[in-house]
Amino acid sequence: MRPIRAQISIGALAHNLRVARRHARGARVFAVVKANAYGHGLSRARRAFAAADGFAVLTLEEAANLRLMGIEQPILLLEGFFSADEVANCAELDVWPVLHQTAQLDWLEHAPPLRPLQVFLKFDSGMHRLGFPLGRHHEIVSRVRQLRGVAGITLMTHFAQADEAAGVHWQFEPFLDALAMHQLPWSSANSAALLRYPETCGEWVRPGIMLYGASPFAEVTAAELDLRPAMRLVSELISVQTIRAGEGVGYGQLFRAEHDMRVGVVACGYADGYPRHAPTGTPVAVGGRRSRTLGRVSMDMLCVDLNALPDAVPGSPVELWGETVPVDAVAAAAGTISYELLCALAARVPVEEID
Repeated sequence: MRPIRAQISIGALAHNLRVARRHARGARVFAVVKANAYGHGLSRARRAFAAADGFAVLTLEEAANLRLMGIEQPILLLEGFFSADEVANCAELDVWPVLHQTAQLDWLEHAPPLRPLQVFLKFDSGMHRLGFPLGRHHEIVSRVRQLRGVAGITLMTHFAQADEAAGVHWQFEPFLDALAMHQLPWSSANSAALLRYPETCGEWVRPGIMLYGASPFAEVTAAELDLRPAMRLVSELISVQTIRAGEGVGYGQLFRAEHDMRVGVVACGYADGYPRHAPTGTPVAVGGRRSRTLGRVSMDMLCVDLNALPDAVPGSPVELWGETVPVDAVAAAAGTISYELLCALAARVPVEEID
């Protein structure tokens, strides 16, 4: 059996939820578990986040699976229903849909569910992705309040730059100013806003990436935020090569040795979910000691520098990301974000739970 595997820590997931609760300052917490809980497994997340006030998903299938697992907390459907047929499904599952376009209001009006829905009414405060224009708030809120299929309304927006210097106030203040007259509960905070802007917590917060032990900020590490990595991607050396100065490694010979050196071959490649575009120098740990990748990542293997690791031999353990090598550091080296790496874990990689 290939030695590569992912290790998921239930304890780390639960710890990160506690951190989110601490920052929420009394607001209720939706644990965002879309995309198979960011690659960690919906069932594992359901158990680790049992203390969450609710769960947020993308699809009705995810919501149905959570109900089958015994989840009784509210479930937020982040993009709402996609057709009139799904309105009844939301009622059957007691799912709270996000309403962000006029067609969804039409479907609710023409075919109201037998069980009225709690809905989140999303307004576009500047991200320009989903949501009704803030300028139409009076018209939209008034209409939704009159729908027989609606039992309650929470107002919602989403921040575009909560993790950057621009911050949230250019969106947050117009959102509050426009909607204060309606005297309705509201939700705006994602992971970055929850950690940095406590005034955005509102009635509900929606942490995602922080629950999985990664930082939403480029300049702040997860450890500095008291977050614990929930996923370790580990493997082993399956070969050790000695190459001479001037010789290359891997497809395209993108790395050439400046001197004689030892090179390790790791059983992990882009078909396992490791980023093919990770360049030479991407951090990796061999036997618990930091090193770097060399050359181009191939489908099933990648190469690492063993020059400073004379004791490394075939069978030596390798951490691709986890405790010694934060997933954020691998993502930064590869020019991407930790979300992508965690969600891209391939189905062929065995997963084991720890603690």
